[in-house]
Amino acid sequence: MSTYGEETSAYGVEEGTPGAGALDLEKLFAARLQAARARPYLATALFALHTVASRAVPTMAVDRYWRCYASPGFVDRTPVEDLAGIWVHEVSHLLRDHHGRSDRVAKQRGLTGPGERLRMNIAADCEINDDAFGDGLAKPEGAVDPRSLGLSDGELMEDYLFQFRLGPRTHHLSWLDCGSGADGLERAWDLGPDGAHGLSAQEQDAVRFRVAQGLKARPGDTPEGWRRWAEQAFHPPQPWRDLLGAALRAATSGSGAGEDYSYGRPSRRSAGLPGIVLPSLRRRPPHVSVVIDTSGSVSDTELGSALLEVAAISRAVGGRRDLIKVLSCDAAARVAHPLCRAEGIELVGGGGTDLRTGFAAALRGHPRPDVIVALTDGQTPWPGHRPPCRTVVGLFNRGYGSASWDENDPDYVPDTPPDWARVVTIG
Repeated sequence: MSTYGEETSAYGVEEGTPGAGALDLEKLFAARLQAARARPYLATALFALHTVASRAVPTMAVDRYWRCYASPGFVDRTPVEDLAGIWVHEVSHLLRDHHGRSDRVAKQRGLTGPGERLRMNIAADCEINDDAFGDGLAKPEGAVDPRSLGLSDGELMEDYLFQFRLGPRTHHLSWLDCGSGADGLERAWDLGPDGAHGLSAQEQDAVRFRVAQGLKARPGDTPEGWRRWAEQAFHPPQPWRDLLGAALRAATSGSGAGEDYSYGRPSRRSAGLPGIVLPSLRRRPPHVSVVIDTSGSVSDTELGSALLEVAAISRAVGGRRDLIKVLSCDAAARVAHPLCRAEGIELVGGGGTDLRTGFAAALRGHPRPDVIVALTDGQTPWPGHRPPCRTVVGLFNRGYGSASWDENDPDYVPDTPPDWARVVTIG
């Protein structure tokens, strides 16, 4: 249904009352075409938007179902060049899932009310506008950017959100409203999930994937923020604790892990050999050695994460702390500690890193481990041969665009973990 109760036009636009300031479709679509020419990698998303005329919208706004609401009066008085920039701006909110991210932040941090949602809208605009314009795309009048608020370029909406408050610097932005597609708060003009021409979640993902494909195909002339987004669209962040737990469970339950022959229950084959008792293959609880990188390149926060993982590993083997040994390792391996409580483990070190000594010390232990878990930042030589047990490597996440691995040698890049290890990124 239309905002004004009229039928959908032949252009796929919900029209207003005839003679009451109809939306200038020709101008609006000419601006969209100009936007697609300036940003060809966004063309799929731009033409996926369904346009709805609405006098209730201050300017242009989007909802989470990929409808773009446009004020006829605003379109009339705005130059085509500015409208092209607004098209790109609005579709960027949807591609970057600002509505979903705002909902998650609001839930996690107890942010409620329209004032907080306005801050989210401003923060989302800062994420988009720091590199959205130029190169054939005009910056619309009144567009918010980080520098206008005294902030740095290149950060995410969640970062900007807690670097400013509503006040003198933002009072002129009280009119700002990019719609529920920008901050997650439903508007009175929204057609909702049951309205016409909304995209399903699967259709939205398909559009994002197509745009990400286009961006990956032309990495040399796209802004940094879009390249980062495309990389995450192809390789979305994974729930690392679940992945580490799954990797550990797979290692401890694999063929040969924690298995031995026992005469406690004779083999069924003994019935075919009278007078001979054959042992049966029995699964025993697996022994796990955890090698923690305590070199100077590992932060206290990462060491804290390592101790949390030790507790999680204990749960993964059924809570049997006697089955786990923990070794601190920098350039030398320290004494292996049986696990009593994770918070009671003393992590010593602080020098250079060579986890080969940690692997060697773990394999010298008695009993020999069925699984070795190495928690490290990756700045280490690795064993030249596959250990005679399963191996899981948990890499501390240094984030996108992190500093050089070695401040004394900016060209140094550490060896990647070997192929025989199951690698999970932590954090």
